[in-house]
Order: sequence, then structure tokens, then C-alpha cells
Amino acid sequence: MAARSLRRVLVTGGAGFIGSHLCDRLLAEGCQVLAFDNLLTGRMENLAHLLGHPQFEFEHYDVTNYLYVAGELDAILHFASPASPADFERLPIQILKVGSLGTHKALGLAKAKGARFLLASTSECYGDPEVSPQPESYWGNVNPVGIRGVYDEAKRFAEAMTMAYHRHHGVDARIVRIFNTFGPRMRVRDGRAIPSFMTQALRGEDVTVFGDGQQTRSIQYVDDLVEGIWRLLNSDHIGPMNIGSQHEVTMLELARSILDITGSASRIVNRPLPPDDPKVRRADNRLALEILGWEPRVPVAEGLRRTVDYFARELEKEDGAGA
Repeated sequence: MAARSLRRVLVTGGAGFIGSHLCDRLLAEGCQVLAFDNLLTGRMENLAHLLGHPQFEFEHYDVTNYLYVAGELDAILHFASPASPADFERLPIQILKVGSLGTHKALGLAKAKGARFLLASTSECYGDPEVSPQPESYWGNVNPVGIRGVYDEAKRFAEAMTMAYHRHHGVDARIVRIFNTFGPRMRVRDGRAIPSFMTQALRGEDVTVFGDGQQTRSIQYVDDLVEGIWRLLNSDHIGPMNIGSQHEVTMLELARSILDITGSASRIVNRPLPPDDPKVRRADNRLALEILGWEPRVPVAEGLRRTVDYFARELEKEDGAGA
């Protein structure tokens, strides 16, 4: 399917961090974009610049309900789901429902429309991995009854459902396993490391590092992720594909980098490591490089600077509203 044939595209979770950036890219590529979001964790501020765009429509909708769209659809990008560790405790049932019922509804719509389907999956499918870097062939090490299990298993189920619809109903399916991604439009109280470190540093608060800070993540800027998703959507690859960086850093190194970028005098403090927190996380992205010609382009330091600027503006707005 060439890019020019993607005339009309549905993005579920379109008001979210990644979903809203995808809407931008799809519009830039000439697509007509329909975004659905129940605004549980998505924010209309992420789409404010698109409201009134002649090729863009937004509908406040929960995709775990019956899903109907009038007219033709060429592709469905299923990105609806709370995705922060803070959400795992706060919204566990909603996460499980959107991963199961929401994926089922979205796949049913793809089948009915003959649309290409792209599932937003996650490196969380690998759990606390026993191999590093993690290739797509690795089955993972997940605690299904732990706090993180609601997200991990929702995504693993969604992958199984996607492949079942591909094999049984012939749905043209893609699965992107997203590794740690950062950038503008992340929530200030997202609960993930980068938003937390940046918010604390900018406010002069203690920067909280869990455990000894030696656990690692490979981080990438959102523009690189969106490029990888766009290439995967337009490829012929069926099944999961990692889109992630080889830039592996410890949480302690990341906290220190953010303190340097912000010029903050905040001190780093340690707190107990949450249950099932992965000790390592690094993408094996050889498949993406081979099939898509994709690898991250934005230097991490540059991406962090852009993101700090965004958080500084967001905190100014919050402080102004509370004055």
C-alpha cells in the first residue's frame, strides 16, 4: 500500500501524546484524519492547532463501545490506551478494556472497511527481560498478576487478537512495539521518568530516582518514533516490529542530564523500586533498519532540550492559572 492510497485514516487515542503527533504527520502526508479519544488521559490541547483544519475531524468517543464510522477508511491506527505506570494503578480496568474490547472493536471495523490496521503495542510486552537487547522473537518475562500486568497483558492480548484477525479474516495488520519515547505533549504528571525528572528539576524539587538508578531504558524522541510508524504503515511487513533506540541510559544518568540541561540545583534522592520495574530495556532494531531503513535521527540531548522547553511552558501556564 503506497502512501498516496491512504486517503482517510482513523487514529484512536488521537488526543494522546503519540496519537496527536501521528495526526500531524498524517495530515502533512495529505491524509484525511479522523481522531477518536475519550479524553481519559488524552488532552484537547494536543489537538487545538488542528481544530478547523479542513482534513481533520475529532470525535469524543470511547472505542470500547460499538465502533462505527461512515464512509471509507483506508487505515486504522489503534493508539487508544493509558500508557503511564501511574495509570496502571489508577486505571487498571480501563487499560484492560481498551486493550481487549477496544482492539476487538477496532479490528472489526478494519475488517468491515478493508482497512489496513496498525496496533500500538509496547516494549512492555518483554516485561523484565532476561535477554538484552530485546528482539521481536523474544517472548518476554511478564508477571501477569503484578501491577504492571494490566498494561503488559492488555498489549500482549491485543497483539494476539491482531494476528488472529490477520490469519482468520485476512486483515492487513501491522504491530509496532514502541520503546521509551519522549517529547512535547507528554503529560506533566505522566508518572514516567522524563516528565517527572523535568517537572521536579524545573520547580527546584528533589529529583526522585527509584532504586539505585542503575536500571536502564533506551530513549527516543517522538519525531523518530512517528517516522518509524509511518514507514511501517506503508510497508508490507506483517507482525511485530520494534521501533526503539539503541541509546541506553541508566535512570541516574538521565536524571543528571536533565539537571544539566535545566541548570537546576535540585538534588537527586532515591526511593524504593516499584514492583516488577524492568532492570534493562533496549531495542534490537535490526528488523526496522533492514525492512524500513529506519533508525533514530534526533540526538537525545537535542530532544531533551526541546522537551524541557515544552515542560517549562506548561508549568508556567499551570502556575499562572493558579495565581
